[in-house]
Amino acid sequence: MAPAFSLQPLLELMQTRIDEASRQLGQLIAAEQNAKTRLKMLEQYRVEYAQKMREASTEGITRSALHNYHDFLARIDQAIAQQSLAVRNSEQSTAVGQNHWKEQNKRLKAIDTLSLRHDAKERWRDGKIEQKTQDEYATRKYLAGGSSEDD
Repeated sequence: MAPAFSLQPLLELMQTRIDEASRQLGQLIAAEQNAKTRLKMLEQYRVEYAQKMREASTEGITRSALHNYHDFLARIDQAIAQQSLAVRNSEQSTAVGQNHWKEQNKRLKAIDTLSLRHDAKERWRDGKIEQKTQDEYATRKYLAGGSSEDD
């Protein structure tokens, strides 16, 4: 019986780590997409609201209504700036998550390569043992006079 791969527990640990890194990366990517979607919605809302203000201005509005439009646009601009910062932070977090995943994947591949080499070595060893067994059987059969054509 072939000896077990001595680093099998480490291989399993690395597989668990890459699974966790993959899950975390998926969450980071989803959060980044969410942040970008919110930013696009705010930007679109600002365009629409600015258009409303222009339309209202051409129709004639009071000074206080115009002031309210400007105040609200300033708040939207502030929200856009905050959301832009959230997008940048999310992009950075995603990049860190990608690097973490790559590092875990690199480690897993290294241990997996050792495992594959171990398996190949064991197959080679098993093949040598099988060949030796067959050679001994053939030698015994020949020496016992069993080299007849009936076998």
